[in-house]
Amino acid sequence: MSADSKHALRLVRGGAADDEQRLPPRSVRRRAAVRRRISHRRDPITAALEHLDEEPVLDPAAPPERTRRSVSTALLAALLCALLAVAGVFAYRWYGDRTLERAHQQAVAAAKQTTVDFVSVSAATVDRDLQRIVDGATGDFRDEFVRGQPQVRAAVVENNVDSRGTVLRAALLSGDRSNAVVLVAIDATVRNAKSPDGRASHFRIQLDLTHDRASGRWLVAKLQFVG
Repeated sequence: MSADSKHALRLVRGGAADDEQRLPPRSVRRRAAVRRRISHRRDPITAALEHLDEEPVLDPAAPPERTRRSVSTALLAALLCALLAVAGVFAYRWYGDRTLERAHQQAVAAAKQTTVDFVSVSAATVDRDLQRIVDGATGDFRDEFVRGQPQVRAAVVENNVDSRGTVLRAALLSGDRSNAVVLVAIDATVRNAKSPDGRASHFRIQLDLTHDRASGRWLVAKLQFVG
């Protein structure tokens, strides 16, 4: 082989591969970085299909969102109306019960006071005592008492009566908001000209009362001794 041939072979071996091996390391890294930054462009159709896969699938039979909200609002409104109606019924019943209970309490209190007034009469205050009984009466009872008031007054003054009563018990027998029947047990100490030291008496008195709307008071329409 000639010297020229050897020289030619050395040139072939020192081609591009040998030159790349002799490049500085920094140049090699730069080329690699350039090659890594080159990326394949995505197919737009494939990207669109992937995006469609991420979208929620709507049920064609399901009602629209606005319709569902309207139905929910209507159900809540109906439920609220039902609750208000039930609350109104309970409030009305509660108010009725409270009103009836208060009416009964007032009737019993009026019966106790009228009974005390009826047995508590003194010769020193006879006119005021008898008028107090008249003020707490109504109907036939009031008319009868007014007719007999002069005789009662004369007997109290003539016998120098001094009577004081104390209620022991009182109970509602029946009643509503306008009428009531009350039984009262009462003790009375009666002093007069014949018994200056007084004597104790026990009475059971039944009273029929009616509610007077004009004055708001419970008045006695009937009074009778029952034992």
